[in-house]
Amino acid sequence: MRKRKTRQVVSVFLTAAMTISIVGCGSVDVNREEDETETLNAEIVANADELSKTSEVPKEDQNIYTADAEAAACAITDFGLRLLELGMEDENVVFPAYASLSDENVLISPLSILFALTMTANGARGETLEQMEEVFGMPVSELSSYLADYRETLPAGDKYKLSMANAIWFTADEHFTVEEDFLQRNRELFQADVYPVHFDDSALQEINDWVKDNTDGMIPEILDEISDDAVMYLVNALAFDARWQEQYFEYQVHEGEFNGADGIVTKVQMMHSSERHYLEDEHATGFLKYYADEKYAFAALLPEEGMTVAEYAASLTGERLREILTHPADAHVNASIPQFGCEYGVEMKELLEKMGINEAFNPEKAEFSGLGSSTVGNIYISRVLHKTFLAVDENGTKAGAATAVEMSAEGAMEADLVKEVNLDRPFLYLIIDCRDRLPLFIGTVETPKAP
Repeated sequence: MRKRKTRQVVSVFLTAAMTISIVGCGSVDVNREEDETETLNAEIVANADELSKTSEVPKEDQNIYTADAEAAACAITDFGLRLLELGMEDENVVFPAYASLSDENVLISPLSILFALTMTANGARGETLEQMEEVFGMPVSELSSYLADYRETLPAGDKYKLSMANAIWFTADEHFTVEEDFLQRNRELFQADVYPVHFDDSALQEINDWVKDNTDGMIPEILDEISDDAVMYLVNALAFDARWQEQYFEYQVHEGEFNGADGIVTKVQMMHSSERHYLEDEHATGFLKYYADEKYAFAALLPEEGMTVAEYAASLTGERLREILTHPADAHVNASIPQFGCEYGVEMKELLEKMGINEAFNPEKAEFSGLGSSTVGNIYISRVLHKTFLAVDENGTKAGAATAVEMSAEGAMEADLVKEVNLDRPFLYLIIDCRDRLPLFIGTVETPKAP
């Protein structure tokens, strides 16, 4: 491959909340004059709206839109566990700006990350695609189908919601040509809005405002700058906000102690309740605490004495964790949860490389021809950025996530069954939906921070 002196950047972003819009078929050459940009944008959105009204999936492609839901949920759970393990092992991946906030606590949204990477993978080809599918644990076509169906059927009510949004910004630079099929597929599957723009300060503000709006302000920004060489950003936003099914009364919340893994005892506000679903395996005990209408739940797993959270997480597989979550025992659980919050940021490139995605990050070997092309060099992933926010208190839980894939161009129970689960030392927790038991968020608490 011929070396290039100039480098361009394509950034693919994802987070979590809800929005829409994209295109048709073929290739869109964005070598246009500045005064034609608005016309191009109008044409793209008009084509997308027309397609969404009239197009049907060709019979030969209908298998793309069916997937084994259990296999997909298991793959996503396993993917999240592996990332969590690696994140706990490597302190260097934490964003410097977030390091003082997150400390040793880890929080990721497997759902957000996979939405971002799956949208990206829809433009991957060859060995690059194969490696991504190996790490995902299933073909991209099936994962895309599952995620698209999942997003369409999210339950929402007055006291709970999980919202998502997707959008694509790409430059009107004459050196970059975007594949319209790529845009069309992400519009069709993920309802992504499309914005052809000039990448300047106003575009930076527009993207960050979109992320802030679609995470209900929990992720104020995802970008600190737009590189001079940037050509595309694909963004997903995710926001979770739910009240407890049974909220805590004042007498149920009082000061307690949390014993950190480092031996430090921290004063915390402990929330005490009686729950009815008990979780257990060989090395941990836990419980489910439901949010309103039991559409979502907070799942906690407390490792046995002498076992760290990292050691416990390493002992789990996606299949095993799903078995624990989907088969809780009916029991009376005296449960205690500390009030806590977390803000976390992580650069995931090294973690994903350790998991097996290598060629996608290689400027010479990456194959993203299905996404677009640049006259100044080969397109590859340069960074994968992930930010999360979570607050758990007596009223419920709020959580948000954002993931950015930056791509560059080279150039009824028995009365005697009573359990005690006191989360007064490091524990693993998840926020799951109660239909698929999918981990929306998965994290660890080594030292609780005030929400």
